[in-house]
Amino acid sequence: MQERVTELEIKLAHMENTIDILDQTVITQQSQIDMLMLKLSILEKKLKAAGESQVAHEKDETPPPHY
Repeated sequence: MQERVTELEIKLAHMENTIDILDQTVITQQSQIDMLMLKLSILEKKLKAAGESQVAHEKDETPPPHY
């Protein structure tokens, strides 16, 4: 009986360790997601600030001289 209890305690210790590792992984991933969301937001703001492309539309361009 004591041997079974010891085995269960060992398994519990390993499971607690695994849970701690997984918890730390989730915390790290959430931090990375938050950072990426911030960078994405900054990029969106920069794109909106840049406005449309600096290249004029074909109809607005003056025709090139023909040789």
